[in-house]
Amino acid sequence: MKTAMDKVLIVIGDATELLDTMYPYYRLQEAGFQPVVIAPEKRLYQLVLHEVKPGWTITKEWEGYTLMADLAFAEVDETQYAGILFSGGRAPEYIRYDEDLVRITKYFFAQNKPIASVCHGVEIPAYADCVRGRRMATVPKCRFDLEVCGGEFVDEPCVIDGNLFSGRTFHDNGAYVGPWIEALQKLTH
Repeated sequence: MKTAMDKVLIVIGDATELLDTMYPYYRLQEAGFQPVVIAPEKRLYQLVLHEVKPGWTITKEWEGYTLMADLAFAEVDETQYAGILFSGGRAPEYIRYDEDLVRITKYFFAQNKPIASVCHGVEIPAYADCVRGRRMATVPKCRFDLEVCGGEFVDEPCVIDGNLFSGRTFHDNGAYVGPWIEALQKLTH
């Protein structure tokens, strides 16, 4: 029987990056955790694939799979979860202003629970004023978002700063997701 602390939040919205989301989603399940997908509303969301194609200088985007949100941000009792993942893609730029998401974000930083962030996911804790003095990896084009909010950009596949585990893009999934899950396991088992 799963306990409340065996549940982990995954933050998404429309245009959340597919691999940023689904790799940790299934890895959490493998490790015995229940991923709980949260978004602005409880509904189906369109995930996307992001890649800088050869010859391109900007990211190309196309539709991927869809994913159902289990709960709206307003319905979340953050005290019932072991950790949180801020997925990437374009969604963070739009959902970061949600007051309930800001409340949830601040809780995990204040309680020192295991937090993962990849790619554009940094835009959520940056807006919530939770990155000041923290070292993080993010996609280089989000370096400004991190630094203007007081964080330190580190261009590495896995940056661990206390309870904060971050990667630059989905290419870093194999580097930062495992250590984040290990931290969740230490907290709950």
